[in-house]
Amino acid sequence: MNRSPRAGMLTGTALAVTASLALTACGGSDDASSDAEPEKRTQSSAATAVENPLVASYDGGLYVLDGETLKPAKTVELPGFNRVNPAGDEDHVIVSTDSGFRVFDAARQAFTDAEFKGAKPGHVVRHGGRTVLFTDGTGEVNVFDPADLAGGKQPEGRTYTSAEAHHGVAIELAGGELVTTLGTEEKRTGALVLDKNNKEIARAENCPGVHGEAAAQGDVVGLGCEDGVLLYKDGEFTKVDAPDDYARTGNQAGSDASPILLGDYKTDPDAELERPTRISLIDTRTAKMKLVDLGTSYSFRSLARGPHGEALVLGTNGVLHGIDPETGKVEKRIEAVGDWTEPLDWQQPRPTLFVRDHTAYVSEPGKRQLHAFDLDSGEKLTSVTLPKATNELSGTVDGH
Repeated sequence: MNRSPRAGMLTGTALAVTASLALTACGGSDDASSDAEPEKRTQSSAATAVENPLVASYDGGLYVLDGETLKPAKTVELPGFNRVNPAGDEDHVIVSTDSGFRVFDAARQAFTDAEFKGAKPGHVVRHGGRTVLFTDGTGEVNVFDPADLAGGKQPEGRTYTSAEAHHGVAIELAGGELVTTLGTEEKRTGALVLDKNNKEIARAENCPGVHGEAAAQGDVVGLGCEDGVLLYKDGEFTKVDAPDDYARTGNQAGSDASPILLGDYKTDPDAELERPTRISLIDTRTAKMKLVDLGTSYSFRSLARGPHGEALVLGTNGVLHGIDPETGKVEKRIEAVGDWTEPLDWQQPRPTLFVRDHTAYVSEPGKRQLHAFDLDSGEKLTSVTLPKATNELSGTVDGH
């Protein structure tokens, strides 16, 4: 999952920075490592493997952290703005660079030779034991089994190239169907579905500004629109209409344990940066949307799902909200960090939520800290203070 505040629609300073770095404002996008060798490679055999590693980006590199103690295991220099996502296995993460997606062995703290080259790498999606990469600059989709990353190998898998390059996303379902977005650099309109042989079997063009995806229980996919959510379920598309004329749900989080998707909810099309206080809950059984006002704003890095399917939202009041997706009731409040304000520039650090199993990891860049919380008890497990403020936060996650 991952996610820019306004679907990559950048203005002002953010646009200038993005143009210079050739970045994509979404989960799994870019860093900037141009013609120079971006880092000194480390032989995997030279490093002691880290169990359940986390990877946090900072301005100029990556921290590899022990998932239990949060102690830094290695610092990897990597110039520019770096983006990280789980690769879908117990060892690797995907790092986006200006030349494409690169595979980083987080357990052994070294880049492998595996790489998916292409301008403007965008979304990284894990679902059903498959990892799907969407390269915005080329429209290319790469699908592979993350188990094939073992040994530093280049995984072989399915490929598809969109009719036109655009800021898109794709996800493969259990039956081999590939759901992928439709659009151009100027306009995004909906999605199509391909069978396992890449033959088109379904299409919907009623999802303006399509952005982001999430999968719910039962292999149902939701795609965010500027007027609701587009669902693909049982071989058909269904539109979930939002209660407002303009209502952007561009960032979502799903769970195999719940038929309900969690999404953001923005209603001001002219805002340079909207700071919404309402979240959306999309019931894929009824194709209905429920809105919940948390009384605090949040950012595109605030949404996640817990081990029981609970919806999790990190508010700018510093509270991690645990929400029952069926009722919309906030059932748990964890005082995670101090009050914070979302910066106008999406590339600037802000508290970020990453969830793995029963543990929520929350960064607090203003204090250069990272915290771990037990989601069941709400107890803080440990904290660490790092040399530099972190930006993105991810880790290894077994997708099988």
